[in-house]
Amino acid sequence: MELSTALLLEAGGSLIGFLLSVLGAGGSILLLPLLVSGAALPTKEAVPLSLLVVMVLALANVPPYLKRGQFAAGPAAVLGVPALAGSWIGGSWVKAGAIPEAVQLGVFSAAALVASWLLLRTKPAPAQGSRARRQSLLLALQGLLVGLLTGIAGVGGGFAIVPALVLLAGLPMGLASGTSLLLIAVNGLVALAALGHWPSSSLPLMLPLLLGGALGAVVGQSLAPHLSDRQLRRGFSLLLIGSALMSAAEAWKRQPLPAETGAAPLSRSAWQQKARS
Repeated sequence: MELSTALLLEAGGSLIGFLLSVLGAGGSILLLPLLVSGAALPTKEAVPLSLLVVMVLALANVPPYLKRGQFAAGPAAVLGVPALAGSWIGGSWVKAGAIPEAVQLGVFSAAALVASWLLLRTKPAPAQGSRARRQSLLLALQGLLVGLLTGIAGVGGGFAIVPALVLLAGLPMGLASGTSLLLIAVNGLVALAALGHWPSSSLPLMLPLLLGGALGAVVGQSLAPHLSDRQLRRGFSLLLIGSALMSAAEAWKRQPLPAETGAAPLSRSAWQQKARS
């Protein structure tokens, strides 16, 4: 591993650890583009590695939230159980080769933009009666979609879990963040099992990511109790937009293009490299 790559991964890991500790999300929304664009990993290797790193960092950030009582068991169950099913289905699709690499990145980008838009909306008041039941159904559906995203794009799902818990379950950001962390870890474990392969050749990249993540988590945990709900939501929305644009650009580069007769299709980036040579 080159020194520049190690430093890039360590810096990225610090930001990811900070975001997970403060928001309960945001790790994989940055990690997947970092591994694909920064470390030049193919998506097949980046997805399971992303899941591994985010699982470890999410679990490391759970205890302070539990100590503050920031975990909502009811909404976690309503969203989490369908998410596990979705993770297994999405991971199985990828394992079977049913989802092209460009589609994986494109789905990731679209989901990040939708989640950003949702977070910028005004938070609704907690619903009662039939409206509450309808929102529970929507929360379960969101869980299924989050799981599919986890399996397909290798994301922990926090970037979609947190908006769902805030907007549909009416939780404040702090409570949604703590709940999200545990769901991310379990969701990622199921998706990794469904993918069925271990990124052994890429495991050395975990060291700078986890070292940076530990540093970022320490800083984030000291700041988390002092940040307002509004500041957290706005900051998270900006993060989502930036990551969506990065992933969309990478999806465009990796879109298959027609190759010469008798040859396999090339990605856009491979075709451009061949044209320059």
